[in-house]
Amino acid sequence: MFNFADRTILVTGAAGNLGSTVAYKFDRAGANLALFDRRLDRLEEVCGDLGKSPNHLLIGSVDLTDPDSVENAVSRVIEHHGRIDVLVNTAGGYRAGTPVHETSLEMWDFMLNLNARTAFITCRAVIPFMLQAGLGAIINIGARPGLKGVANAAAYGASKSALIRLTESLSAELKLHGINVNCVLPGTIDTEENRKSTPDANYDRWVKPEAIADVILFLASDTAYAIHGATIPVYGTS
Repeated sequence: MFNFADRTILVTGAAGNLGSTVAYKFDRAGANLALFDRRLDRLEEVCGDLGKSPNHLLIGSVDLTDPDSVENAVSRVIEHHGRIDVLVNTAGGYRAGTPVHETSLEMWDFMLNLNARTAFITCRAVIPFMLQAGLGAIINIGARPGLKGVANAAAYGASKSALIRLTESLSAELKLHGINVNCVLPGTIDTEENRKSTPDANYDRWVKPEAIADVILFLASDTAYAIHGATIPVYGTS
């Protein structure tokens, strides 16, 4: 069992399936939480009981593609907790289904913004406080298509590949400053939404959100002090 007492964990996309699982795992490990999401109503619905604790801060209406929105939210975290020890960027999404020549520019931009721009802006806002403290951990959430392109998912794959390269560059810049930066690659996550979209799949081979969260907590812990710039697959048996 990891112990994150007296540490502040910032989770983006905290109302999502993975984000909320990560938040509750860190809560049980004693952490102070700062939870960001675009939708305050959804965040309160999913994580409302966490918001009852003075150790946790729920911040909705955060547009992670907007630097001002992110910087204002991060400033609230610093005012409330005084520090940010771990950043977990679970915010992101999936859109696919068309070959490149039928993919709109709007869809291309949407994927790059959702999966890469959000992490870039959030990291940029948080890193100065980690540098000041001389410690920290950042965990990004990639995907298998970020390693190798697949048909009809170019925009998604490119956005996750950009996120992996961002992770590697951040690690190269920050590892000598006491900050670990790594990336987790989930396989198909066993969620209600994914089951509805693929009703004939073998769900037993999918990876549970809890399993991914366990890897994230490991990477956020002191035990992972020697891991820098890694891209760690968490595929289940798929």
